Amino acid sequence: MSDVLLEVNGLKKHFSVGKSFLKRNRGLCKAVDDVSFTIRKGKTLGLVGESGCGKSTLGRCVLRLLEPTAGEVRIAGQDVVNLDAKSLKELRKEMQIIFQDPFASLSPRMTIHDILREPLDTHQVGTIEEREAKIAEVMAIVGLRPQALNRYPHEFSGGQRQRVGIARALVLEPKFIVADEPVSALDVSVQAQVLNLIAELQETKGISFLFIAHDLAVVQHICDEVGVMYLGRMVEKAPAEELYRSPKHPYTQALLSAIPVPDPTAKSEAIPLEGDVPSPLMPPSGCTFRTRCKHATTRCSKEVPQAHDLGENGVEHLVTCHLFAD
Repeated sequence: MSDVLLEVNGLKKHFSVGKSFLKRNRGLCKAVDDVSFTIRKGKTLGLVGESGCGKSTLGRCVLRLLEPTAGEVRIAGQDVVNLDAKSLKELRKEMQIIFQDPFASLSPRMTIHDILREPLDTHQVGTIEEREAKIAEVMAIVGLRPQALNRYPHEFSGGQRQRVGIARALVLEPKFIVADEPVSALDVSVQAQVLNLIAELQETKGISFLFIAHDLAVVQHICDEVGVMYLGRMVEKAPAEELYRSPKHPYTQALLSAIPVPDPTAKSEAIPLEGDVPSPLMPPSGCTFRTRCKHATTRCSKEVPQAHDLGENGVEHLVTCHLFAD
């Protein structure tokens, strides 16, 4: 497809955990296990799921901040996984990340000017005058005054620091940005400002986003498509409107039912999930969600479910569940 910017096929990331006295690995953590998806140019895919399901690991593997164990990642047709160091550095101008913690991700020893200037110097973008002009431009885009350039991160509020993080991601004019829970550490009023800024950037700059979050209300506000992850696997993916209107997977249904309704008279219809999330070191056989699913059958414990397209009228709605098997 000509309008696809990011293509991920069969991506896996496994970690060896601990070693015994005999230097043998004690276990294998399958943080990301055979995940595939695409993101079109100028669109946003939201990635949701409980903590520890592999969302952030997936985002870092896509950018090769972590080396994937297996699978294929292509950005604008380029094979990210097999690029050499020089080619990868060149491609990094096209793909950036906004980190979750707006304080820890900014060097306390650098001024805002130095933080924004560093990527431009590293990639030798333009002349000195052009670099300064670009810094002034991104500061205006994120709504920060020029006087802030000579200040340090600790002198700003959380929302302002996150705006600096967004400015740093924008300064190289990337085509693709991984936003790793960019508003989870912010107050609700500040969250709205940052979300509106990201939505505006998508519309005006045509940037594609992988938006990682655990707040389903936030994802609904900003994303074109939504993927739901559970224990390293994507269990459902559909356009945002379709998924929120008609969730198919039992896990997605439980997540959406837990979204608070701003009406004190409304009755709660939350679907309870039994038990705790299994350890990724010892995931259940077959369907990893079966230990918490009221629809689980014998087949669920023996066979890994495959993705089924339940979409209609040309709309793709992928669900990985035996309930929808032929």
